[in-house]
Amino acid sequence: QVQLLESGGGLVQAGGSLRLSCVASGLTDSTYAMGWFRQAPGKEREFVAAISWLSTSTNYADSVKGRFTISRDNAKNTVYLQMNSLKPEDTAVYYCATSRTAQVIGLTSFWVHNIDYWGQGTQVTVSS
Repeated sequence: QVQLLESGGGLVQAGGSLRLSCVASGLTDSTYAMGWFRQAPGKEREFVAAISWLSTSTNYADSVKGRFTISRDNAKNTVYLQMNSLKPEDTAVYYCATSRTAQVIGLTSFWVHNIDYWGQGTQVTVSS
């Protein structure tokens, strides 16, 4: 049984930082890209960042470039999202995800319909 478990969300003031973690279990027979999406109330789920299996490639949404950094540790089956200079518009539920398709054809295909597994989400709230 595959599980993705996020942690690290919380309440932070604008300009502050948070580090999200996502531990994957049950994924033992393939290589896969990992990444993050977010969903604010009343809005569609949107891509945030993705990273390839060996961390040789990363991709970011324009809205977070220069502020967020994605990384992964395959020995720990964990992906991280370091979020700096947070803004109120970053407030959302953040979801961890995996995609074998994106690993094969490129991180620009780390789309909702190419996701194999989702985490349950962690809330990030940025106050102004």
